[in-house]
Amino acid sequence: MYKQILRPILFKGDPERVHNTTLLIGRFIGASGLSQLLRKRFVFKDRRLENEVMGIKFENPVGLSAGFDKNAQLIEIIPDIGFGFMEVGSITAEPCLGNLKPRLHRLTKDKGIIVNYGLANNGSVKIYNELKNKKVRIPLAISIAKTNNPLIKGDLSVDDYFKTFELMKGIGNFIVINISCPNVGDGRSFEDPILLKKLLKKIDKIRKNEIILLKLSPDINNKNLDEIIKLAQTYKINGFIISNLTKKRENLSEDKNLRYPGGISGKPVKNKSNNLIKEIYKKTKGRFVIIGSGGIFSGKDAYEKIKNGASLVQLITGMIYEGPGIIKKINKELVELMKKDGYKNIKEVIGENAR
Repeated sequence: MYKQILRPILFKGDPERVHNTTLLIGRFIGASGLSQLLRKRFVFKDRRLENEVMGIKFENPVGLSAGFDKNAQLIEIIPDIGFGFMEVGSITAEPCLGNLKPRLHRLTKDKGIIVNYGLANNGSVKIYNELKNKKVRIPLAISIAKTNNPLIKGDLSVDDYFKTFELMKGIGNFIVINISCPNVGDGRSFEDPILLKKLLKKIDKIRKNEIILLKLSPDINNKNLDEIIKLAQTYKINGFIISNLTKKRENLSEDKNLRYPGGISGKPVKNKSNNLIKEIYKKTKGRFVIIGSGGIFSGKDAYEKIKNGASLVQLITGMIYEGPGIIKKINKELVELMKKDGYKNIKEVIGENAR
């Protein structure tokens, strides 16, 4: 029904307006308790999908990526459409209006989206107050990033990240430091090892038992990747999210929307993400947890990332193109693929292609 009826209607509207309307409806359904009615239709459970990762129990490995629920408005409804975990944000120290509109553009032939939000969010204080007394029924990740302000750079960037980490470190199950957003005001990724080292050193002084992951770009160069892995080992980072949006635009269909700036999500990121997952898993011999993201539209897509070394996977764009039923579909297909290959639990699949 979604693909045949709803999607054609929704795709005629402005993407950001559709997204905001979805948030409003989702927040209302969640707050009213009506989301419980969705569980029978959207939630699929099978013990073969259960796994403990970083000491956290996950009922299934499919999560919602950061970028969809920037201001943590959908905490109540997300568990009832089948996700095994969710990531909110990215959250910045100061409220951020983001980049100029329009800043979302569909690439329908390529099953992708150009994203140029520029980290629009309500800021760490407001979101902290939204979350501090809430109980979440699935594992919750908090994505933090640098405030999108071209005047915040260098050591000021370190202080900006640190402010958000210090406030949000008691919220949720783990924190994701988004060091790879391609749409910030100073035009720089925080994958610069010099600045990242300063941030991790500062965080290490106040860190207790917080679980921390770094979110990487699919376009990261080998030198920076190797240095970041060394820093992750030194500062006992728990893992990586692979990957963020890509800036590369090769091998895309001709589309009038390609003239717009921004990073690209969805199918165009799939192979880049898969290759980077396998590379990091091999380089580190599986010592880091990897959450695979980018181009997941089916159980087969998720299975490939897990076999390459991902313990968990995330998506947004697949849900936008396929509808909320995609989570249940992916989980059911994962079980079928495991049965076919003779696996009894999803943890047995992790890294099979990278060994």
